[in-house]
Amino acid sequence: MSSTELPSAPATANVLPKVATVRVAEGERLRSVGLPGITLTVRSRPPAREGLPPALYVHGLGGSSQNWSALMERLEGHVDGEAVDLPGFGDSPPPDDGDYSITAHARAVIRYLDASGRGPVHLFGNSLGGAVTTRVAAVRPDLVRTLTLVSPALPEIRVQRTAVPTALLAVPGVTGLFARLSRGWTAEQRVRGVMHLCYGDPERVTPEGFRNAVEEMERRLQLPYFWDAMTRSARGLVNAYTLGGQHALWRQAERVLAPTLLIYGGRDQLVGYRMCRRAARTFRDSRLLSLPEAGHVAMMEYPEVVGRAFRELLAEAGESAAVGSVWSGLRATGAGEGGTGGDESATGAVGRGADGAGRGVAAAEGEAVTENAGS
Repeated sequence: MSSTELPSAPATANVLPKVATVRVAEGERLRSVGLPGITLTVRSRPPAREGLPPALYVHGLGGSSQNWSALMERLEGHVDGEAVDLPGFGDSPPPDDGDYSITAHARAVIRYLDASGRGPVHLFGNSLGGAVTTRVAAVRPDLVRTLTLVSPALPEIRVQRTAVPTALLAVPGVTGLFARLSRGWTAEQRVRGVMHLCYGDPERVTPEGFRNAVEEMERRLQLPYFWDAMTRSARGLVNAYTLGGQHALWRQAERVLAPTLLIYGGRDQLVGYRMCRRAARTFRDSRLLSLPEAGHVAMMEYPEVVGRAFRELLAEAGESAAVGSVWSGLRATGAGEGGTGGDESATGAVGRGADGAGRGVAAAEGEAVTENAGS
């Protein structure tokens, strides 16, 4: 183990209760990986051919590896992709020590990469997973080829009002109160609430996607640790926001060496769209994809657009055949060549700044603008 790995925790026994089987999409497979103190469920798709570079996807608070299925499918010809369920989420049982801090989640990702021998990987993170993967990339640069962050949960001084209820989960007693108040809510009502919070346009969710989400919600609500995992992870995220010194998330973002793709949604109700400029200035080798119509989970709303941006990052990193600039001459009328599921309606820009940092910004009004993020 590298001396830069995050501190380890003692292992104890953990047993997953019997609940409904988690959904596995066509072409995917699940496996369980036992590591010291944790057991992780890993979702994967067989790569289109041998020799593709490895990738690992990390979900956000309340999410699971299923959040990456659409993007994984679109990138299967470019990377050998796996998506992990963080401890206590998806199909992974809680950690033996009950630690849901950002450090503990990052430790779980590091342990998996060390044990699997797949590193360095193209690392993806959304929301909470964005904070986790930022920490991984900072403390273990040897494990990360590129970093792609979708609405990363990095500290904000002025939190959006729509994000306050989620942050309140970290307050002792609030989760129990909410669970009692929402006891009569159906899984359909809960899913509609989540989709209105996380999507820029909930109408983009297909009827099949909605049914699958309801099925997963029903499964999760049967888990005795569901609310505990949510509460402790929310508390861990809030606590990480208060850390200073070398452990501060923005300080660690400055330490990331890997080429970084930053993706922000103009309709994100959980992570402020205005934070995209600070992120572009902070990550030293960054590109910014701005999607004014997207919400908090752009990889689910616009997987084709996000996939094309990542393929361009691959080409710049010299790990893929040149794909050309998919954003060249982009204007508010569309996002390049279009894609499945109405992805052509997204608007974004990825460009290059004079110093290579913060390479592109699309204005919230929809016009593609290239600017130097250091200005």
